[in-house]
Amino acid sequence: MTATRLLAYTRTTAYRHDSIPAAVRALRTLGPFEVDTTEDPAALEQPLDGYAAVVFLSTSGQVLTPPGRQRLAAYVESGGGFVGVHAAACTEEDWPYYGELLGARFARHPALQPGHAVTEDRDHPATRHLPAVWRFTDEWYDFRSSPRSSVHVLLSADESSYEGGRMGDDHPLAWCHEKAAGRVFYTALGHAAEAYADPDFRAHLLGGITWAARPGRAGR
Repeated sequence: MTATRLLAYTRTTAYRHDSIPAAVRALRTLGPFEVDTTEDPAALEQPLDGYAAVVFLSTSGQVLTPPGRQRLAAYVESGGGFVGVHAAACTEEDWPYYGELLGARFARHPALQPGHAVTEDRDHPATRHLPAVWRFTDEWYDFRSSPRSSVHVLLSADESSYEGGRMGDDHPLAWCHEKAAGRVFYTALGHAAEAYADPDFRAHLLGGITWAARPGRAGR
């Protein structure tokens, strides 16, 4: 059986998370994946068809060239998988397509602290292992607007369980949707390196990647 190939992109031109090395290590040990990693924007200018999914691991700022933008959009539109983790929501601010691809854009976050994530979908591969209320420690990203009208929400934040949330009762944290023929999964969680050793978070990430990559899109 051919392993599923992933491209993990970790370029940052704004804030850089210390957890990126831990995230890369986690990706290599989550499942039957062959993982290529890069911070070179030229890599996104090359054909991506051999990858089941492209994963933006806490990217930030402007990380793509114009040809790279075109290549990524064409890849997803033709059936490729896209996964965004945490600061992927702080990426490509001046490219409208990317906002539509990801589903929402980062606004702010309170201090790192424990809180409650509410599981909205108990059947999706990214969340079916989770309890109804998942206690976790993260930055609890706020977004500029709720993406609920255009995505399928998997997890949401209970703002009463921590301090500093500003989105109110509708505060999605993880979601998925289809973009043309492609699949997109995003999770706002994953700020701290410790998250990538947490079994529940690892299963959350694995389920999301597997869903976006589709079982039939093995590397070739």
